[in-house]
Amino acid sequence: MGLVIFLAMGLYLLISLGVVAGAIVYAKKHGKSAKKWGWGVALVMYLIPFWDWLPTVATHQYYCAKDSGFWVYKTVDQWKAENPGVMETLVYKKDMPYRQTRYGNETVLNQRFLFVYKHEGPLPLNRWRTETEIRDRKNGEVIAREIAFSTSQERRQAGWSGWKFWLDSEHCSIENHRDQGSLNQITTQVEGAKK
Repeated sequence: MGLVIFLAMGLYLLISLGVVAGAIVYAKKHGKSAKKWGWGVALVMYLIPFWDWLPTVATHQYYCAKDSGFWVYKTVDQWKAENPGVMETLVYKKDMPYRQTRYGNETVLNQRFLFVYKHEGPLPLNRWRTETEIRDRKNGEVIAREIAFSTSQERRQAGWSGWKFWLDSEHCSIENHRDQGSLNQITTQVEGAKK
């Protein structure tokens, strides 16, 4: 599939060069500015496939700066203090239940914790929003949450995100997160004994 895309893009580049050359010849024949016509047509030919690239990058950076991040609402130590002796009884099993929901999926980590993955998209300008949480199953309390944005022409599946590969940006950078650590670290801490 990748080869077909690159061949199509190569063909488009050749057509674009021909159209620009034709515009320059036309401009010279009719006493117009060859430079203005050449650059104008080159811009139009560039914008046909790439019109959404700059707005997509700008929107992705805006939402990453404004809404993405990692938040710990209750540390594992705080949870242990509120639930004495419970952490030692938790058992993680690889075959724990997995549920598909209308917004994403939920995975049961053990008797008390749930891993929740929600996704929205496509949102305007090829944007996708993902929210992952660790929740206490007993009271529904969110222990930690991570919100991230990605961009792609299509929803990423098995590495494919559409033929507009220049729109593909998997995640926001993590420098702006309020809290230190990661959802993976907390997940590892709350999974319980492996069986």
